[in-house]
Amino acid sequence: MKKFHTWLTVIVMAVGLGFLAPGPASATTSYCGLVWGSLAESNPAMSAASVTNVRTGQHYCFDRMVVDLNGPVAGYNVRYVDNVAQDGSGNLVPLRGRAFIQVTVTAPSYDSETGSATYSPANQAELSNVAGYQTFRQVAWAGSFEGYTNVGLGVRARLPFRVFTLDGPGSGSRLVVDVAHFW
Repeated sequence: MKKFHTWLTVIVMAVGLGFLAPGPASATTSYCGLVWGSLAESNPAMSAASVTNVRTGQHYCFDRMVVDLNGPVAGYNVRYVDNVAQDGSGNLVPLRGRAFIQVTVTAPSYDSETGSATYSPANQAELSNVAGYQTFRQVAWAGSFEGYTNVGLGVRARLPFRVFTLDGPGSGSRLVVDVAHFW
């Protein structure tokens, strides 16, 4: 019995010191501890703000797309779709990837009083260069029509995502869409 306790003490100390790594994650353990899903996320409120930019970034566990607004963001609808379509025309937006996310911000990309553009991408097919990203394949403009702005996000597979808003900088705000690298 004393030998057993000695070995048990050695094993516990080795694990605690990092000499023995725990085994592979079980089927119930999520990737990077993320507990996201792949169902639509939305908030139907309309925003008085306007879209001013779309940008992306890479993180250890996910790729991130950020939509900047010049005031408080209020509403959005983010969901997987078979095809991303432009509001108004219904034209399909071609995207690279095996799955597609339509990001709709309930805010225009123009000043609602003057009609002047607050965001006019130079290349509508490539809003951000996502070459080398683990999950993102393409970020494309899908238009702004009657107070709604749409962005198509091509991803490598139907993966879990989350959506949230952040205040700032200044009086602006951000709509954030994170898509995990794995389940």
